[in-house]
Amino acid sequence: MQQKAGPSAAGAPRKLTIKPLRTAPKLPANFEQATWAKLLDAVRAVHGKRAVNHSLEELYRGVEDMCVQHMAARTYDKLQAECEAHVEASIEALQTPDTSAFLSLVHGCWSAHCEEMLTLRSIFLYLDRTYVMQSAARRSLWEMGLHSFRAQLSARPELLAKLRDGVLASIERERGGDQVERSLLAELLRMLYDLGLYQRHFEEQFLAASSDLRRQRPPPPPLPPPAPFPKARDVPSYLEHVASRLSREEARVAHYLHGSSRKPLMAAVRQTLLAVHVRPLLERGFADLVQHARLDDLRRMYSLFAQARVNALPELRQAFAAHIKSVGGAMVSDQERERGLVQERGGCRSGGLVGESFEQFINIRQNRPAELVARFLDSKLRAGNKGSSEGELEEVLDKAMTLFRYIDGKDLFEAFYKKASAPPASSPRRARDGCATRPPPRLLFDKSASIDTEKAMISKLKAECGSAFTSKLEGMFKDIDLSQDVMASFRTSPQAAKVSPSLELSVHVLTQGYWPTYPPVELKLPGEILELQEIFSTYYMSKHNGRRLQWHPCLGHCTLKANFPLGKKEISVSLLQTIVLLLFNDGDGLSYAHVLQATGIEDRELKVTLQSLACGKVRVLRKEPKGREVDGSDRFFLDASFKHPLFRIKINSIQTRESEAENEQTSERVFQDRQYQIDAAIVRVMKARKTLSHSLLMSELFQQGPPPPPRPLLPRPPPPRLTSRRLPRGQLKFPLKPPDLKKRIESLIDREYLERDPKSASTYIYLA
Repeated sequence: MQQKAGPSAAGAPRKLTIKPLRTAPKLPANFEQATWAKLLDAVRAVHGKRAVNHSLEELYRGVEDMCVQHMAARTYDKLQAECEAHVEASIEALQTPDTSAFLSLVHGCWSAHCEEMLTLRSIFLYLDRTYVMQSAARRSLWEMGLHSFRAQLSARPELLAKLRDGVLASIERERGGDQVERSLLAELLRMLYDLGLYQRHFEEQFLAASSDLRRQRPPPPPLPPPAPFPKARDVPSYLEHVASRLSREEARVAHYLHGSSRKPLMAAVRQTLLAVHVRPLLERGFADLVQHARLDDLRRMYSLFAQARVNALPELRQAFAAHIKSVGGAMVSDQERERGLVQERGGCRSGGLVGESFEQFINIRQNRPAELVARFLDSKLRAGNKGSSEGELEEVLDKAMTLFRYIDGKDLFEAFYKKASAPPASSPRRARDGCATRPPPRLLFDKSASIDTEKAMISKLKAECGSAFTSKLEGMFKDIDLSQDVMASFRTSPQAAKVSPSLELSVHVLTQGYWPTYPPVELKLPGEILELQEIFSTYYMSKHNGRRLQWHPCLGHCTLKANFPLGKKEISVSLLQTIVLLLFNDGDGLSYAHVLQATGIEDRELKVTLQSLACGKVRVLRKEPKGREVDGSDRFFLDASFKHPLFRIKINSIQTRESEAENEQTSERVFQDRQYQIDAAIVRVMKARKTLSHSLLMSELFQQGPPPPPRPLLPRPPPPRLTSRRLPRGQLKFPLKPPDLKKRIESLIDREYLERDPKSASTYIYLA
């Protein structure tokens, strides 16, 4: 390197020149051989499970130096050859006639190979992360080790067959009841999966063996022709055997089989043990199970037959219907019992079993049946008797009430039925895929086809569950009727004269205790709307002194008269849409930020509102830039080219959809209310009794639950009689369960409403 400084004679600056060295440093003549000799000694030490003579840092530096000096390819090839030779020698040593010992040898060989490759990779890490990663044709060191092991093992099909047969034999011994080493099987099968040999060299033969379970005892009945079951195996025991077999196969997958084998394995077992024997099981045992009310066995049969690969529920329904017809036909054909047939039918065991089974089936999914029945009634009350006569509609509602009688959680039904009648308390959410569309509430938005039908439905619910169940629903209808009277009186009052002739007002006055609790929303309402609110508030407070009005603008709707360049229109929109549209009376080309500040609408809700006006089916606004979504940088203009064939146009809001979270919130609120109701029931009983034993308290609480649906099975023993007065039953709308009652009793004890009697732990004392 030469450096010159200072100005030249001519005054020009001098240049800085850097020249390379004339000669590069030379490597020792035996550098590659000496370095590889150290590395080879380390590789053989790792393979021989002995101490390495050089430090790992020195070996790592040696690998790095060889890679820097462009010797990486030769180093990789030498390492690969050494590993392949070692793997070949290790697999050649797997020779023993004992199957169990052979499986252990294979596992030991594989475990040692994995440990050795991990150690070698740490030594040759620089080679693996530089040369191998830059060369597409080279495998990583770990993959190279797997490939070598797989190639050597695949080259010896007799070893693979011996390994497979040994694993299958161990599984067959376990199926026969013997104890096997599950951890060893798990490691061997994981080895086959990592080597890519699992499916071809094990799973196919394993599934074939699993499908041939007929050879295992106890054998299922052969088909065709249907031969009798072995004497020691009747239908219930065979079903229990199948369920146990399926459970054991599930456990087998969890313990040592790979997860990919679960689906085909369970399908093969179900097909072999169950699917091909559905008809004999039903013909030879179903009627006896029903006749003797063996519910556990029937539940097990239903669970097994409902499996996707079996899909025998249609045959099960047919067998059930045939049994009911047989029992009913025998009762009707018995002339000696003709006179008392109606009375005896109420005590028929098969009839009781129908009710018991149906109730159990419909309540398997807890709150789902209540929601579905409420939705069904909502759809019928919306459509009314359109396309059907009043008698047909009445029949449909009666059939729905039959389902309603067997639903346990009637308070859940009430919540969903009320939710369909009134807007939910939570703010609407944007539409999401996979969720059911929430239709607008019937009452406030005049979506009910017939008020008379609505009231008739309330009467049915009241007759079924009592007035306490329908009190809030009746209050909602009462508010609707009273609101009509209030508006009629308002229009004839002096305050109505203050309303501009170009404006019309309609208000629903709702009682807070009957409707959902709507959170207050702060909006910047236009002056016209604020003036209307003030006029109506003055009128209402003059008639009802002491009451308080709280306005909920998010529930409002408006009809606007719009003068478009291509014609006049009447637009039916929500109040939020109205607030946005009225801004365009004072200007055009409004930015999103300006609309947000001028309206005070929450950001997410404003985007939905603008989307309905500028991106929906009827677009009275024009958005720039164009697009389906609204962004904070968008600007909005009145669409001067807007035209529509109709004079009265309804612009729907972006449809909201009910998510699973909203349904869960409804259920959680109901479950929380249940706790409060149970607490209140316990306090009522204890306040009346002062001191009560646990059994008598539970009896009193069960008396306050809803009456069960008709069950003509053997009646329960009557509860112990009490000398004091009883509280009226049916105050609770949901079934009571002993564990829930015990939890609430303990909670009341912790909160010092009750205490245990010091002389008897099973007696409670009420604390005033």
